[in-house]
Amino acid sequence: MSTENKSIHEFDYSFICEYFAMTRRQGPGSIEVTIKALSFIDHLTNESKIIDVGCGTGGQTMVLAQHAPCHITGIDLFPTFIDHFNANAEELNLSHRVNGIVAPMENLPFSENEIDLIWSEGAIYNIGYERGLNEWHKFLKKGGYIAVSEASWFTDERPEEIESFWMDAYPQIDTIPNKVAQMQKAGYIPVATFILPENCWTDNYYLQQVTVQEDFLMKYPGNETAEALVAEQRHESLLYNKYKDFYGYVFYIGKKL
Repeated sequence: MSTENKSIHEFDYSFICEYFAMTRRQGPGSIEVTIKALSFIDHLTNESKIIDVGCGTGGQTMVLAQHAPCHITGIDLFPTFIDHFNANAEELNLSHRVNGIVAPMENLPFSENEIDLIWSEGAIYNIGYERGLNEWHKFLKKGGYIAVSEASWFTDERPEEIESFWMDAYPQIDTIPNKVAQMQKAGYIPVATFILPENCWTDNYYLQQVTVQEDFLMKYPGNETAEALVAEQRHESLLYNKYKDFYGYVFYIGKKL
């Protein structure tokens, strides 16, 4: 199979997990973006409950904990990520109110009307944006918030190469107005929407992978799966630099009606 058009979803999850566990972030973002998104959330106290769905190793979660007094539960499917998550919380002296658990985002272990804020940076695509908004809605208290970053088109038309790439990787990618409309249809008042800056992709995501890729290939010399995974990430980086005017991540913040 050609690696040029291979989707990351076609790789063995254990390889994906090991690779991204070596990175500081598992998706585009930044400290500044997390803080900016948090600024649109009202009435958080030390009694409030936040869940970070698809938390990875918790880069953004620790920022949330440092800027909000709440109890935060990180949720991820991969035990390796959660091990790193809990180690990071302990290192930052946050483990008294920040903990990670292994659970699927399709079956969150919470009660209805229990959560004040559902957070998910670059992860809701795993369940699908519309499905996530609809299924997670019941866990929020009335007036609770959801804040997610999601791949989105910036234009109504785009070059065929990048259109084909995203239709294969994530067919639910859509324009910003359509994503906002989907949020409203799911039972939220759209509160804020903003595009993540380019450095969230270039400096904080792709550039940090360069050393990781070298180490990964050295660990698995001649391994075709490792080589294909690295090639896929490098190809994705090239596509972003070529077509970044047409797509990116957008933060969508909504309040439960």
